[in-house]
Amino acid sequence: MHQLVLASTSPFRKSLLETLGLPFITAAPQVDESPHPGERASELVRRLAIAKAQALAAPYPQHLIIGSDQVCVLDGQITGKPHTAQAACQQLARASGKCVTFYTGLALFDSRENQLQCCVEPFNVYFRPLSEPEIARYIERERPLNCAGSFKSEGLGITLFERLEGRDPNTLIGLPLIALCEMLRQAGCDPLLQTQ
Repeated sequence: MHQLVLASTSPFRKSLLETLGLPFITAAPQVDESPHPGERASELVRRLAIAKAQALAAPYPQHLIIGSDQVCVLDGQITGKPHTAQAACQQLARASGKCVTFYTGLALFDSRENQLQCCVEPFNVYFRPLSEPEIARYIERERPLNCAGSFKSEGLGITLFERLEGRDPNTLIGLPLIALCEMLRQAGCDPLLQTQ
């Protein structure tokens, strides 16, 4: 039985990983998440996902360690978490009628074998045109202040969209489970065949 570590304290990632029914623990990796000069969004999330997974290799030397990182790109610029209602209103106003691309980096590091798998999953969110009252009401009701892009697609955020494009809707929440299942199977840990 493989021991899994989720290198994240995100309640969203934890909840997604729980759907696979595998026992795991969470731990906070100490990683500087600052982008490097000129680093593209896809390069940033790939590097950070790997760094987060490998940062926990010493304390967890016999584990499969999952690292993930996500950024949101609007008009060619990386958009972070809003943290305030005013910033969330501004983000959604900028996204109105546009496509926002999320890049989620995923890494699975086998600390026993020193083997790494990683990928970057893109996901496109097409926003419908949004009015100021709609934006204000949405932010008031859902309070998405710790969410990149200022929405929760698994909640009321779905009312903001025209359409979604991507391989796995879980990518948008922060953990691409289809890709993760592929990596786990490659590492000898098939979620369907593991015993609790």
